[in-house]
Amino acid sequence: MGRVVKAHDLLRVARAFSEAPAWVAHSLERAPFVVVRRASSLDGAIAVGIRGATRSERFGTWLDPRDVQEVLPPEAIRLRRPAGTRATLPAFALLEAIAPLCDAGRYSWGPTGSVGFELASGCETVTSSSDLDLLLRAPERLDRIEARSIFDTLAKFARAHSTRIDVQIETTEGAFSLAEFAHPGARVLLRCADGARLVADPWQARAA
Repeated sequence: MGRVVKAHDLLRVARAFSEAPAWVAHSLERAPFVVVRRASSLDGAIAVGIRGATRSERFGTWLDPRDVQEVLPPEAIRLRRPAGTRATLPAFALLEAIAPLCDAGRYSWGPTGSVGFELASGCETVTSSSDLDLLLRAPERLDRIEARSIFDTLAKFARAHSTRIDVQIETTEGAFSLAEFAHPGARVLLRCADGARLVADPWQARAA
């Protein structure tokens, strides 16, 4: 594998996990994809998570980079479209509606969660009650006024489609919730590879 993977990337894999619960083998047979977790590398291995058929079926493990067949970051996944009538599900319809707005912005972005997984794998994962999870990359500082404007606009679209949207802002330091950052408050919860911390400036967490 010739590239560095990041949290939320989906990886097509070609291996079994003998130490995993029984449901994992069936899940990977159905859709051979794992998601990169936000954790430090362990002796070169990648921290990944495997999703099953229900919310209770989640398994975290480590993956040798040599077992990765394909890397799909959220930015690549956003270019895909759901199959057939799946496009009418609220989360997919919301993604279609906000795509022009997000494309017109100055940040790269893409879907994660169940929407990203289905678009990458082709495996039906999204339900009528699924949220739309987005990742927005902001290596440079996003001020709170602009954040509030983005949040309000996306929330309006979500209400119009009778669903919910959860946007994570990714910096070079970690990731935090757009909803949390858009509202008044001194600090936000920044999720980093070595754990989560409350910070005043998500772009200068290490310096602080």
